[in-house]
Amino acid sequence: MVKIIMHGCNGKMGQVITGIVAADKDAEIVAGIDIVDNRQNPYPVFTNIDDCNVEADVIIDFASAKAIDKLLDYVETRKIPVVLCTTGLSEEQLARVEEVSKKVAVLKSANMSLGINTLFKVLKSVSPLLAEAGFDIEIVEKHHHFKVDAPSGTALALGDAVNESLPEKYEYKFDRSQDRIPRPKNEIGFSSVRGGTIVGEHDVIFAGEDEVITFSHTAYSKSVFAKGAVEAAKFLKGQPAGHYTMKEVIG
Repeated sequence: MVKIIMHGCNGKMGQVITGIVAADKDAEIVAGIDIVDNRQNPYPVFTNIDDCNVEADVIIDFASAKAIDKLLDYVETRKIPVVLCTTGLSEEQLARVEEVSKKVAVLKSANMSLGINTLFKVLKSVSPLLAEAGFDIEIVEKHHHFKVDAPSGTALALGDAVNESLPEKYEYKFDRSQDRIPRPKNEIGFSSVRGGTIVGEHDVIFAGEDEVITFSHTAYSKSVFAKGAVEAAKFLKGQPAGHYTMKEVIG
């Protein structure tokens, strides 16, 4: 049984994870942390993380970047491993994550979905073969109209998974509107679509002579990220200090 503290328990993702863990016989949320205690939860909720003295194996974080500094202090002091899912961290906060990971286990990935992280693994395997055969590489990502960054962090991570496997690094191309030249071979193009309530769609396209191979991932709800976070928490229990990613979770 993995005992979990849910950091950001009353947010959308915190509540999704609460529901997933409630149906999981191998995990239990023993406490929650949130700026307000305005929901009915089956565990105690603390509005100040420093007041939380509940014993736990792992913390799952789905809060806001503003709350990360106190969380990292708490993790470092209590020596409780943490699955960091909050995005938009500053360079200073990312440096602090690296510092804390030298003393306690920290898991942070660009995307918590098990499917996306499996796709990372597949791309590292097939990309050298297809690139050598002359296939052009394009990445198309689609998200809801509230998403402000483009391309998505996951799209960039997919590009990195491809690029890291190639003997010669490709350039990233984010905008072709000003170009009037044929497409160079050694580049990875990124395209972004924003609209409606699209949770997340990513296509990695390998376009060759007379054939196209597309690797696609579609998230139909945010629960895919929540499920990945719970699996990460199970993995992180008892792990030694270090910076882990979902790559270690899927093996």
